[in-house]
Amino acid sequence: MPGKATAVLSAAALVAAMTACGDGGGGSRPAAATEITVWTEENLPDRMDVQTKIVNEFTQKTKIKVKLVPVAEDQFSQTLTAAAAAGDLPDVIGALPLAAVREMEANDLLDTDTPGKVVDQLGRATFSKRALDLNTADGKLLAVPSDGWAQLILYRKDLFEKAGLEPPDTYERLQAAAAKLHGPDVAGITLAVAPKDSFTAQSFEHVALANGCELVDGSGNVALASPNCVRAFTFYSTLAKQYSVKGKQDVDSTRATYFSGKAAMMIWSSFILDEMAGLRNDALPSCAACRTDKEWLAANTGVVTALKGPDGTAPAQYGEIVSWAVTRDAAKDSAAKFVAYMMNEGYERWMGMAPEGKFPTRPEFADAWAKLPAGVDTKKPLAELYPAATLEALRKSPDTFGRWGIPQGQGKLVGVTMGELPVPKALSGIVEGSLTPEAAAAQAKTDVESIKRGIRQ
Repeated sequence: MPGKATAVLSAAALVAAMTACGDGGGGSRPAAATEITVWTEENLPDRMDVQTKIVNEFTQKTKIKVKLVPVAEDQFSQTLTAAAAAGDLPDVIGALPLAAVREMEANDLLDTDTPGKVVDQLGRATFSKRALDLNTADGKLLAVPSDGWAQLILYRKDLFEKAGLEPPDTYERLQAAAAKLHGPDVAGITLAVAPKDSFTAQSFEHVALANGCELVDGSGNVALASPNCVRAFTFYSTLAKQYSVKGKQDVDSTRATYFSGKAAMMIWSSFILDEMAGLRNDALPSCAACRTDKEWLAANTGVVTALKGPDGTAPAQYGEIVSWAVTRDAAKDSAAKFVAYMMNEGYERWMGMAPEGKFPTRPEFADAWAKLPAGVDTKKPLAELYPAATLEALRKSPDTFGRWGIPQGQGKLVGVTMGELPVPKALSGIVEGSLTPEAAAAQAKTDVESIKRGIRQ
């Protein structure tokens, strides 16, 4: 994701640490404690300030002190490994991506009873069912889903209306629009193909999920050479070769092209919503109309959340759910009170740290979310920048999130493949002309199978 990458745990190091430390330092703490330790991956200074204020209020109301520890996402693996080895796990971890939750589950580091109790206390029906499903294994809720960001298809409404085109919410409509709008001055779409960029992997997964293409099947076998996946490889590479900007487009160049008005469509994450509205001085739209009206591009951009491919059973999209995890050694009652507080009394302020990338997993907070100020150098609520229909689609997007490997319990494999990027490498081969879509799908399958074998060792 452009705004937040997937945390990856080092499986071999963690298994070694668990072997060395036995049961993790003497087992669980008493259920109730007067002080708990909370790690947060929302570690930017301004976000730490917000969390500290919420934590202080929690302490005032409950008399439970909280030691809030920022953890850099790229350091999470080694930090967790060291804590597990020392028998010094935190009670709670916040903003934890799906793959990291599954990795903790695989290594028996989670309390899988407390999350369900917290959700039941707050009201299971008040949560996005899909967000809960993505965090569930064998009937157990692994973590409490907090919020999410979405991969989106952004398109120029003015160009679509002038050309009489429908929103690009299917393979057919997307390709037809790219073909009709592509020209010497404006590309039909700007699409990531850089082989060493995780953004390429996320963009392709968004398109692949729409066509029912999965990383693995229900038995855990790598499925990238399936007909559904071959069609996804064909579709994506056709867009890239025929209607996108030439060269190895990546997370930065795709945004720059769309912001300059030189592309009719783009796939990007919801973290772009504040930038597109001119609220960040270091990433301002630069199109001709944008120079006199910083909000012009936002006003003239439509948003498609879920996409539908010809072989897909339902519209789907790539998205990330981040969650509150309670560790196996936690003071469970105290941890439960804290997580419930963050998901209720403190929830609006938690989302307010970056509402464009923190869609509520509790729909009853949707109206409050839309009114939260977004942006960096300038602050404005999303409701003042985007139509109500767009915000409603964004709010509902967690209900259509899909993720490779997560429902099949392959979080460890997902994490490693996002590090080694076999799919972007295969895609790049198609675009450069060295591979056919069928050969690229087969190569990606072989590479992922090799990664999977390495994980078992």
